[in-house]
Amino acid sequence: MLSFYFAGIRFSDVIMLKWKDFIDNRLNYRMGKNNKLVSLKIPQKVFKILNSLDKNDKSVFLFNELEGVNLKDKKRLKTRIKTVNRNFNRRLEIVASKAGIDKKLTMHIARHSFGNISGNKIPIQMLQKLYRHSSVTTTVLYQSNFIQEDTDDALDKVVEF
Repeated sequence: MLSFYFAGIRFSDVIMLKWKDFIDNRLNYRMGKNNKLVSLKIPQKVFKILNSLDKNDKSVFLFNELEGVNLKDKKRLKTRIKTVNRNFNRRLEIVASKAGIDKKLTMHIARHSFGNISGNKIPIQMLQKLYRHSSVTTTVLYQSNFIQEDTDDALDKVVEF
C-alpha cells in the first residue's frame, strides 16, 4: 500500500525507505533507479501504516529485511532486494488465493494500480512528476497500458451511430 499511496514508488525504493526519510509530513528519498531526489507529501492513510510497523531504537529501515545489510556492497544489496521482493510476492500469492483473486498479485501491481486509477484523473504532466519520469514520452507510453476509456469512447462514437 505504501507504494500505491506514494504514486507507485518502486519496490526497490520502498524496501530501502528509512525512518529518517520521513520529515515534516514529507517523504524525502533518493530513487535507486536514477538517483533523483524525491519529496512527496505523506498521505493521511500512510500514517496508519507507519504506526503499525515495528520500530525500535535501533531500527534504520521501515522494513527490517535490510537491517544489517552492507549498503556499500551493491551486488549483495541488489541480490537481497530481489530475494525480499520474491518472498513478498509469494506472500501475495497466498493472500490472493485466500481472497479468491484470480489475477497474479505482485509488489509491482501497486505501481500499475496507481497508473490505472489515475489515468483519466490527472494531467499527463503531473503524472510525469508523480512517476518521477525524466520524459513525458515515457509517461505517455506507460499510461497507454492503462487508458482504455478514451479508446472505448472513440470506438463507440464510430460503431454506435
